[in-house]
Amino acid sequence: MKKTVTAILFLFFTFNLYAQQNASPYYGFRLGLTAHPNFGYIKAENGKSNGVSLGFSYGLIGDFNFAENYSFSTGLTITTINGKSTEINALPYHATVSSSNPVSYNLKYKMQYIEIPLTVKLKTANIGNIRWFGQFGLSNDIRIGAKQDAESNGTTLADDVNSADWTRFYRAGLIIGGGAEFNIDGKTSIMTGLTLNNGFTNISTGDNNIRNHYVAINLGVFF
Repeated sequence: MKKTVTAILFLFFTFNLYAQQNASPYYGFRLGLTAHPNFGYIKAENGKSNGVSLGFSYGLIGDFNFAENYSFSTGLTITTINGKSTEINALPYHATVSSSNPVSYNLKYKMQYIEIPLTVKLKTANIGNIRWFGQFGLSNDIRIGAKQDAESNGTTLADDVNSADWTRFYRAGLIIGGGAEFNIDGKTSIMTGLTLNNGFTNISTGDNNIRNHYVAINLGVFF
């Protein structure tokens, strides 16, 4: 029994040493920092979007490189998604929904989340000091703040009011993006690109299906 265990341990450490000696420099884990703007907008089933609003995201990003050109990419960021909409009979401002007498409300959603993306990143080989990549996956967002402005017929109904009671705690979105990494020195590189985060869960607790989305200009540094 002891000889068997010793043989297994010997083979394990031999394989480990061989893998380390022959591993690509792109394998392993890379950690970085990100801070970038985003442009959010609202889609309401019973209403319409009123253009884009500026938001912001900052935090940590990480790549688990399981092959030379493939990575599992994640992170932990604080992301603000703002957006404007015009909605009919919006709760809680409209106490009783009446189809015979609809009232329109101009709303601004100011949502803040802890965002944990789960994506796959496909990279090219080095072209000079640049590696191009495409990215696809799922956004998991936990609400940590919710504010709202509301106006109807020129009357202000709410100004930066806490809207946690009528917005949902969890948001999910589809991430599609791409960009480039510019190698600076050794393992340090600057990342830039564009990402579409397309929300597919209702952010409202009411009957109206409301989804928020954003396009981000990604900026980050890997160490």
